[in-house]
Amino acid sequence: MREIFRYIKKNKLAHLSFYILIILYILAIFADFISPYPYDKQHRDTPYHPPTQIHFFDEKGNFHLRPFVYGYKLVDPVFKIYKVDKTKKYPIYFFTEGEKHYLLGIFPTNKHLFGVKEGKIFLLGADNLGRDIFSRLLYGGRISLSIGLVGVLVSFSIGALIGGISGYFGGIIDNILMRLSEIVMSFPGFYLMLALRAVFPITLSSVQVYFLIVIILSFIGWAGLARVIRGMVLSIREQDFVLAAKSYGASSLRIITKHILPNTFSYLLIAATLAIPGYILGESALSLLGLGIQEPYASWGNMLSSARSISAMASYPWILAPGIAIFITILAFNLIGDALRDALDPKLRKNL
Repeated sequence: MREIFRYIKKNKLAHLSFYILIILYILAIFADFISPYPYDKQHRDTPYHPPTQIHFFDEKGNFHLRPFVYGYKLVDPVFKIYKVDKTKKYPIYFFTEGEKHYLLGIFPTNKHLFGVKEGKIFLLGADNLGRDIFSRLLYGGRISLSIGLVGVLVSFSIGALIGGISGYFGGIIDNILMRLSEIVMSFPGFYLMLALRAVFPITLSSVQVYFLIVIILSFIGWAGLARVIRGMVLSIREQDFVLAAKSYGASSLRIITKHILPNTFSYLLIAATLAIPGYILGESALSLLGLGIQEPYASWGNMLSSARSISAMASYPWILAPGIAIFITILAFNLIGDALRDALDPKLRKNL
């Protein structure tokens, strides 16, 4: 494993992607502290507010040590056109007091990383209800980023175990499990996901929907992995260390989980890295269609629902920020997955 990660470190794109993902997960974990507003805070007087620019120089060219933002005035309520009011300056303060929240869900505090005591600050603009997109993007990252990790953990655990049992025992057990996986794989994934979601009531809470999406995505994702693991186990089960484990009386379950499956870890790591984007897109698609995380809770998918209108995208392009976040995240995972796959190529490993 050290050689694999050393190869990733040499791969500049994968190395950069790794740090990008670390930053995204840190931002999501500390969203309560970093975001200037709660995810459901509405400013009804400033719908579709454009992104506020941070300034160090005023209109006269004077330098200000403390950054500030100008005020904005709504000049056209119909088309949501704003004009910068340079007569009003709002200094940006760090570690300001704001809405009470729980840091890491445990420690109560009302401190935020930055904010303004007067006026408003929207780094990425506001949506149709005047909610800060930057704040909602951080909170939505908790859903979209975590659902990929949790979904992969569940589905890959199921797929690896079923594939291990199938390959180890063979015979009728192998036939039953592989036919079952082929049935699951025969359904189009997206339509199966919609059908499974339609079985459950729309009135579920967002927490229930979160776990429901994990279950649905895991149900869809385990079959393909199980077939690959089964093929690997067919060769691993004939190795000397497996025969030695049988000779001292180890149970079949222990042999599968302690001796065989750990030898598939390298492949599982690569497959998981490449599969996480699919889970993120699956959650985003369900939420975009209104079948996933419900308002007012934020996820990158339901934030994009306001961007389904071409006129809204043309007039307020900042509402596409969640789409950019999804693109960057998926690209980063794919680059890391490709680097891991290349690191296991015997021809490339000679250069490690």
